[in-house]
Amino acid sequence: MKKLFSLVLLLVFTLVLSACTANEEAGKETDGETGGGEEAAEKVLYMNNAQEPTSFDPPIGFDSVSWSALNNLMEGLTRLGEDHQPAPAIAEKWDVSEDGKVYTFHLRDDAKWSNGDDVTAGDFVYAWKRLLNPDTGSAAAFLGYFIEGGEAFNNGDGSADDVQVKAVDEKTFEVTLTSPQAYFLSVITNPAFFPINEKVAEENPKWFAEADSYVSNGPFKLTEWQHDSHFVMEKNENYWDATNVKLDKVHWAMVDDETTEYQMYKTGELDTSAVPAELSEELFADGSAQMVEQAGDYFYRFNVTMEPFQNVNIRKAFVMAINQQEIVDYVTKNGEEPAYGFVSPGFKDPSGKDFREAGGNLVETNLEEAKALLAKGMEEEGYDTLPEVTLTYSTSENHKKMAEAIQQMLKENLDVNVKLANMEWNVFSEEQTALKFQFSRSSFLADYADPINFLENFQTGHSMNRTGWSNEEYDKLIKDAKNEANEEKRFEMMYEAEKILFEEMPIMPIHFYNQVYLQNEDVTGIVRHPVGYIELKWADKK
Repeated sequence: MKKLFSLVLLLVFTLVLSACTANEEAGKETDGETGGGEEAAEKVLYMNNAQEPTSFDPPIGFDSVSWSALNNLMEGLTRLGEDHQPAPAIAEKWDVSEDGKVYTFHLRDDAKWSNGDDVTAGDFVYAWKRLLNPDTGSAAAFLGYFIEGGEAFNNGDGSADDVQVKAVDEKTFEVTLTSPQAYFLSVITNPAFFPINEKVAEENPKWFAEADSYVSNGPFKLTEWQHDSHFVMEKNENYWDATNVKLDKVHWAMVDDETTEYQMYKTGELDTSAVPAELSEELFADGSAQMVEQAGDYFYRFNVTMEPFQNVNIRKAFVMAINQQEIVDYVTKNGEEPAYGFVSPGFKDPSGKDFREAGGNLVETNLEEAKALLAKGMEEEGYDTLPEVTLTYSTSENHKKMAEAIQQMLKENLDVNVKLANMEWNVFSEEQTALKFQFSRSSFLADYADPINFLENFQTGHSMNRTGWSNEEYDKLIKDAKNEANEEKRFEMMYEAEKILFEEMPIMPIHFYNQVYLQNEDVTGIVRHPVGYIELKWADKK
């Protein structure tokens, strides 16, 4: 029976692969090398980026299809080390004022751009002010609000001159914060804070759009980019720490189907792969699948400015009708932990307790209560029939499976018919930000290692809110927590804020992320940060 199942499974993979619309060049080298094989003395790592990157412009490529590549093309003042802690990078050292608000970074003398230019303090001043410039339109700008004058500039209430960053000299960069920030050195490892070569950017405002104009300062440089097909990085010989970079090239395919990705891994066209849900049990059992932590959530957003989700009881009814445990057991099947709050596990409060454990479960599956809340909400709104509901997701086989599971649960448990719609990532992201969806799929991966990063997303007007939800008490708690030096008080504020978020339920949490993957046994040294991005600086391949 097992042999018959294996033959059927192989036939399915063959049919899927032959019908796949992925570009035929994906996963193949372009210089005469074929498949995943290696030319003599050249180490080429084969990765999959799933989709076309949104942008390799650091403050714009603020998403999961851009930042892993960006993290290996560029480097900021600090970089997450192999121990996942911020370590010296372009800055070899720094000084901190007694009040904890002024950081003075000393840049490496040998820090250079891929075109040979020196990396200067002025490049950081230029990049950080550009991040905060409202004309840039960066979704990551909120990360810079801890800089004195940053929020006012981004909101149009101040000027670039008010942003307290400056070049003391060519290799000395100074920044003044609004208050001491325990997680500051972690925040600035984020791609949003990477420098930009000011001279190059001023000469060519679209320097980041093509490989032949791209200038980077990280372990790798961009040498080829065939849009919607693949891109190639090569070791950056001008990188200050090039002697520790072992790979010659990294070839990134763009294949957004996990089954096809897995088949490419099996045939040697990729060195890593995700684990298809239908094979997870087998691959975990035989030891092929590996799993590490990742701080983040898979969830859905309600648009509280659209019917019927202006009503809190209808929102709560939808959430209570969903069984998160069944979704991770039977749909995703990759060992995820169901989410009954928003801040993921892995963050300790001053007492040593995990934030998630101390914060407790803030949602539950309760079908009887869900039906009662739906009836109550419909009565409050004067509905005889619930307005039509459409769930929109970004195009992906995994997102489709999840949406279908939600659709089925809402039908079975609430007798609500939900329509499904999908669109490509770039358009989806723009439409969701513009509040054009009624009910939509979403995800969040932590930008830095602190619970406030999860909770700040739902402040009024925040670029990551995307629900239309607003609560004055919540906003005040987040603002006060960001300025609170006493850690016990700060955590109490965050616990209280998360409770308010779930009392009003503008989101439907599903599961916390982990990183489940397959990897070629000849590949070593890839670092997958729980908070952060994939790191290839120390990767090697036999």
